[in-house]
Amino acid sequence: MQEDAPKIAKDAAPTGTQTLLRGLGVVQAVASGARDLKEIARLIGTTRSTTHRLASCLVDERYLRVVPQVGYLLGPKLIELGFQAREELPLVTLAGPYLDELSALTGDTIHLAIREGDEVLYLHKNPGRNGPEMRSRVGHRMPLARTGIGKALMLDDTQEEWKRLYEVSLPAGGKNQFWPQHPEQSWEQFQQRMIEYVAGGYAFDLEDNEPSIRCVAAPIRDASKRIVAGISIASTVPYMPLEKMAELIPLIKGVTARLSAELGAKV
Repeated sequence: MQEDAPKIAKDAAPTGTQTLLRGLGVVQAVASGARDLKEIARLIGTTRSTTHRLASCLVDERYLRVVPQVGYLLGPKLIELGFQAREELPLVTLAGPYLDELSALTGDTIHLAIREGDEVLYLHKNPGRNGPEMRSRVGHRMPLARTGIGKALMLDDTQEEWKRLYEVSLPAGGKNQFWPQHPEQSWEQFQQRMIEYVAGGYAFDLEDNEPSIRCVAAPIRDASKRIVAGISIASTVPYMPLEKMAELIPLIKGVTARLSAELGAKV
């Protein structure tokens, strides 16, 4: 059984840079699943007594907690700091370098968007160098089910929710105002595509909303593994053949995975 770490005076703890690093090591060891002093000491390479002093100070300061018959767990202070860190660095600011990286690598239009109700809300746009300028703009909204980035934001939804979002996205009168002659895909076609996208962790826009516009998109997740945003790479058909779209899947998934890690997601 895990023994409780008794509280000790703060000035009894070791001091200095090495102690700081060891303290961080204790937190990381607990985060990785270590629950008792023996295992923590093994992972960070310290004696049991040193580990005990470090862990006790971290419990005092609420960075760790001790739960009877369980052992050491991450403490409430880390939760507070995690939320503060997320709030202090807005998503657009955090995502900026990743969006710029995709722009430089592809030359295509890059979007960052979030979900608001049944719609996509575009937060940021890096205009592309390939082809004509797109209609999308920061602050623009579109039905989730009609865009690649919207479908990426729907990957965790149930099929019942997919169907609802598909139905509310259908244009009034059955015709798309931007593309009246465009044949609408059936629910069964939409459903099959979404099943494939869930399996692959990405989504496509195959001229679903306006003529000649295609995109590849992937979701961004936070520490709770919840989808909080999405990124898309978009261009016109001449610059976005299906072969290129397939090649862009690992690129955009790699970038969104790195950005998700910045938000605390375990990738």
